[in-house]
Amino acid sequence: MSQTAEKTKAVPVTATASAKTVAIEPVHDVVMIGAGPAALSAAIYTTREDIETVLYDKGPIGGLAAVTDWIDNYPGFAKGISGLDLAENLHQQAQRFGAKFEYGEVANIIDAGSHKRVITTDGEVHAKAVLIATGSDYKKIGVPGEKEYYARGVHYCATCDGAFYRDKRLVVVGGGNSAVQEAIFLTRFASHIDILVRGDHFRASEVLQEELQKHTAKVTVHFNTSTDEIIGAKVDNFEKVTKVIGTDKTTGKKVDFPTDGVFVFVGLLPNTEFLKKTTIELDEIGFIKTNPYLETSLPGVFAAGDVRSGATMQIATAVGEGATAALMIRHYLEGHALLVTPVTLKV
Repeated sequence: MSQTAEKTKAVPVTATASAKTVAIEPVHDVVMIGAGPAALSAAIYTTREDIETVLYDKGPIGGLAAVTDWIDNYPGFAKGISGLDLAENLHQQAQRFGAKFEYGEVANIIDAGSHKRVITTDGEVHAKAVLIATGSDYKKIGVPGEKEYYARGVHYCATCDGAFYRDKRLVVVGGGNSAVQEAIFLTRFASHIDILVRGDHFRASEVLQEELQKHTAKVTVHFNTSTDEIIGAKVDNFEKVTKVIGTDKTTGKKVDFPTDGVFVFVGLLPNTEFLKKTTIELDEIGFIKTNPYLETSLPGVFAAGDVRSGATMQIATAVGEGATAALMIRHYLEGHALLVTPVTLKV
């Protein structure tokens, strides 16, 4: 072997008294948790600037957007676009610039000083910076027909899907601010709305209740009414929602509400269960608190999109936050001189 070759050979290093060998794991520039619009947008920005990026997700790429039937309010698509197509376009664009995708669930994030240890169900990865973009999920009422007719008559976003029900009958489930606010929005399209409230009063603010009173010609409120089942039938060769069966809790009798669609507004649940073991600060509901630079209480860990406290829960804003987070991550890496990819050593 030549003298030059001898000089480049890895030199054994004794890690302990027992002379065990250790391996230094490669440290990724950025690990993104989630692969919805916020993370995909962020990945497009980071990878275009040669910031090595790996995304982990346990579900389909695109998040809730990918399972949304049709998106009419995302800028740039005059005729609208299917949620699946939008998600796939974002996916391919991120891949084109070098983003890597891994299927897996993250269980914990541990601060290790110059990097973060991201614990997944398949092992441990290290990252100089982390973006949490796991989004949120709609609370479900858990009745028969809800899952079966999702996006085929059962919806959780009025601004996303309300326009499909022009001059149609609708049922809104819920009695809080979201339910009342979204019901008011839906009066722009629907011919009539039945609001099913399981309690004996609204939990919504007085201001929203007063606003709802302006729409009594189109809205009927049913207090003390549970939602028991969502029924559908084949209409024009498509399975569609046709009615909701509930129970009038004051009489104990079943009641039917003929409808073309059901909008459920009983709250959102952030996908942050895995963060409860960490030092990352959450709000009272479980959404991630961030500073104006989208950085969490753990330096080097950022959050964007629907998982962030204060998010507006729209695809367009999630994409915007993803882009902002990417720029903030670049600034963080530059400020900490972390953009030089370290050599992986095995000693």
